[in-house]
Amino acid sequence: MKFASRSGETFAFARMPIRRVRLACGILVALLDAAFAVSAYADTSTFTIEFHDGKITPLRTEVPANRQFTIEFRNTGATAAEFESHKLHKEHVLAPNSRSVLVFQPLKPGEYTYFDDFHPSTDPKPLLEAK
Repeated sequence: MKFASRSGETFAFARMPIRRVRLACGILVALLDAAFAVSAYADTSTFTIEFHDGKITPLRTEVPANRQFTIEFRNTGATAAEFESHKLHKEHVLAPNSRSVLVFQPLKPGEYTYFDDFHPSTDPKPLLEAK
């Protein structure tokens, strides 16, 4: 079925709604994907660990068990630092005066020790406690 507009152009009325519906659905799907991505990121807890020339603070960090989480590492010292944990199978090097983020997959409940490999004499050993 064809109709004429005021300017005299003809168009197929039956096809217009389908195109608009497809466009609207595409936009809606893109917005929902973005909303779910933001909400998934918002559910991730973030913790901070600071390195300063061989000193690590805090010495004990409680993290959620069985949930993904993020740790922001800050090296405020004048020398490089390295987060290393044999139990977690993770290593992460930080340049002096830098920040970095590492995402951890869900951990079973327990204690996970780590150390600064560039300053190994740190005592007592810091740990992540998954509860």
